Amino acid sequence: MKKWCVAVIVIVASLCFLLPVVYAQGNWPTKPVKIIVPYPPGGSVDQLGRILSAKLTAQLGQQFIVENKSGASGSIGTAAVASSPPDGHTFGLVFDMHAVNPSTIPKMPFDTLKDLASVMLVGTAPIAIVAHEKQPYKDFRDLLAEAKKKPKAVAYGSVGTGSLCHLAMAQIGGILGIEFNHIPYRGGGPLMNDAVNGQVPVAVASVFVTNPHVQSGKVRALGVTSAQPTPQMPGVKPVADQGVPNFSAVDWWGVIAPGKTPPPVINRINEEINKILKDPGVAQQLSTQGMDLIASKPAEFDKFLRSEMDRWAKVVRDHKIVLGE
Repeated sequence: MKKWCVAVIVIVASLCFLLPVVYAQGNWPTKPVKIIVPYPPGGSVDQLGRILSAKLTAQLGQQFIVENKSGASGSIGTAAVASSPPDGHTFGLVFDMHAVNPSTIPKMPFDTLKDLASVMLVGTAPIAIVAHEKQPYKDFRDLLAEAKKKPKAVAYGSVGTGSLCHLAMAQIGGILGIEFNHIPYRGGGPLMNDAVNGQVPVAVASVFVTNPHVQSGKVRALGVTSAQPTPQMPGVKPVADQGVPNFSAVDWWGVIAPGKTPPPVINRINEEINKILKDPGVAQQLSTQGMDLIASKPAEFDKFLRSEMDRWAKVVRDHKIVLGE
């Protein structure tokens, strides 16, 4: 009897060991795959999800379905990914708030590093600082000069408290010893509507959100937060060249999976997404949205994520940033 039990245990253990091998041999996916987007339809994360789902469906012969689960800065949808079976049939798309949420949302229902697996850093995009056309600022140096004269003399709007736009400006203020007057909005649409109408003098948002209004002449681009100039805003200098040495902060998009998803599946989906991003049409489409493609390996994304979490956690602590304020 004991020998029989031992034999069963050995067989079960062998099957568990072989599971990743089965996946690696091409039997995955065996059913439709969910791509959970933790934001509403229409935004940049949703658009990326729909591009990837259509291409992955064609490449792998199984349907990839986008499922929007929005709320709580993306943490509701991300929690759904974390709690899904790690069988390679659920993935998630995350935005830069994924690295900020652990510091701003108390009692998160999952551990960002333990309950989720990094698949790929898809791309990054600079944040732009823009001013209404009637504001006196010609570039970011002018804005800094005004802010240095008097605390909170310069008001700016961001896409929300705790957003990367907010944290980047808070960090710049901390580096230079100045204080801006932050006005939080509920998303890029309301923010840019007020920026164009002159209701808020300065707006800080992604190049994707701000560039159409810069091109229309309604707002003026003062600077970008990437280390290098972006082709989407020719002639606009990084803030690192305008009084904030070595500063860089970027929006980013990434793919995640449930924490114990087999490595061969993670590597396979990474390879398949890489193929998509090498398609000239897809690359052009994402580039026009202001995205600089990265297409990282899983380990590279994991290292990047940890670095972002540490960086923004310190900013949140130092500036006592609380959601809802």
